[in-house]
Amino acid sequence: MAGTTTNITIRMDSDLKVQADTLFAELGMNLTTAFNIFVRQSIREGGIPFNVRLEQPNKETIAAMLEAERIADDPSVKGYDDLDELFADLKK
Repeated sequence: MAGTTTNITIRMDSDLKVQADTLFAELGMNLTTAFNIFVRQSIREGGIPFNVRLEQPNKETIAAMLEAERIADDPSVKGYDDLDELFADLKK
């Protein structure tokens, strides 16, 4: 490491830390090294080095969701409480 170092305290779920420690050990590094890699790559890219976003459904998925809501609200569409009855009707 070049220059001086400083300590950083990070709060993390203990199970998540165990999983991260295991993964990074398999990669031949510890959590500190992995964090330094993340920070260096963030600086190189001028931001977080992967996409951070809310997944938005595409038009086809939105249309399917609206159709499902329409079917669920349609009193003329038969509903099933029994899986055997559903499969019997599907075989007809």
